[in-house]
Amino acid sequence: MKPYDIIIVGAGSAGLMAAVAAGKLGARILLLDKGDKLGRKLGISGGGRCNVTNNKDTDELIKNIPGNGRFLHSALSNFSNKQIIEFFEGLGIALKEEDNGRMFPVSDKAKTVVDALVGQVKRYEVDLLVNSPVASVLYDEEKVLGVKLASGKRIEGNAVIVAVGGKSVPHTGSTGDGYAWAEAAGHTITPLFPTEVPLTSKEDFIVKREIQGLALRDVALSVHNEKGKSIITHRGDMLFTHFGISGPIVLRCSQFVVKQRVKTKAPVQLTIDFFPDLSVEELYNQTLTAAKSESKKAIVNVLKSYMPERILPIVLGRTTLDPYVTYDNIPKLEWRELSKLMRAFPIYVNGTLSIEEAFVTGGGVNLKEIDPKTMQSKCKEGLYFCGEILDIHGYTGGYNITAAFSTGYTAGSHAAMQTGASV
Repeated sequence: MKPYDIIIVGAGSAGLMAAVAAGKLGARILLLDKGDKLGRKLGISGGGRCNVTNNKDTDELIKNIPGNGRFLHSALSNFSNKQIIEFFEGLGIALKEEDNGRMFPVSDKAKTVVDALVGQVKRYEVDLLVNSPVASVLYDEEKVLGVKLASGKRIEGNAVIVAVGGKSVPHTGSTGDGYAWAEAAGHTITPLFPTEVPLTSKEDFIVKREIQGLALRDVALSVHNEKGKSIITHRGDMLFTHFGISGPIVLRCSQFVVKQRVKTKAPVQLTIDFFPDLSVEELYNQTLTAAKSESKKAIVNVLKSYMPERILPIVLGRTTLDPYVTYDNIPKLEWRELSKLMRAFPIYVNGTLSIEEAFVTGGGVNLKEIDPKTMQSKCKEGLYFCGEILDIHGYTGGYNITAAFSTGYTAGSHAAMQTGASV
């Protein structure tokens, strides 16, 4: 008999949940992590508050995981977002729902969530080894055999669950170790790329830092293809930085920018709609009426009540309007062009920050080679993958952690049943 039914490599969201699911079924488990503590990335998620899941219906949940979210149907039927909520509340962690379905612990402390998971792992008498980096996963022609530690020690197991994450946020231990282990088992890795990541731009006003630190509230940001057609639009908040743009809607648009850049190799056009609830005609009439009501004021001063003062010179600079013209001398055609510009202000981006600076890794273990019902490899018996190492990526807002918990639970429970641990 091998010493362990299951060896789990990586003690993040997916790995901890895999250990809980397998431990509940009586499996003999070893949980390994190369760092000095468990759940490091989980502990800084959600700004340190831990957005444990999202409360949307399954179809909406999957829509917010544009990177192969449909693959998760089976995993979510095993362990859904609603069951994630029940799981933590069953451990005595009160949760609260915030905007857009995001679920947080009432304590507003990620440590509450980490401690609860670790407590369950210990309850099921899972053996823990920290500061124990894995050098390789061991296989024969058909199945997994165990792991070899960097120290040279070999540990045998009937199943191995790889839950080491992607390449994003490497200081938490996610440095891409698992991709080589997957390839050694015969898997292919789809190209890796940063997603949920700030965008870089060489626009003159960005380079000169003219509006660095300026936040825009409730605007719409669109990504356009090489023919000028909008690919995706997200509405919410964004921020101008010294290198480009960031903020929630920028992060959501980033994966579409990356894919467009791969396609064309050229800078990608985005447009900012400062007034997503108004048509061009409505905006034209509203601003013209405002200028008329303050007919002695220069238009640059009238428009301060419509747009952030710091960005006004940049927007007006894209028109032929004199910023200091008053109502009586406003050229109507140019004013209409300004209204159009305020609904679609162009900004070109030339890339993103690095994958290490991204919140989420795009790409990963090819899903065609994974059984969606069990998370088991189709290449090697007893080998499982869960969490961010898979080619699954969603928006921020509790979607990626839901995928991690769901795939982790699925891998853990099925590995336990496969090894005969279930009682």
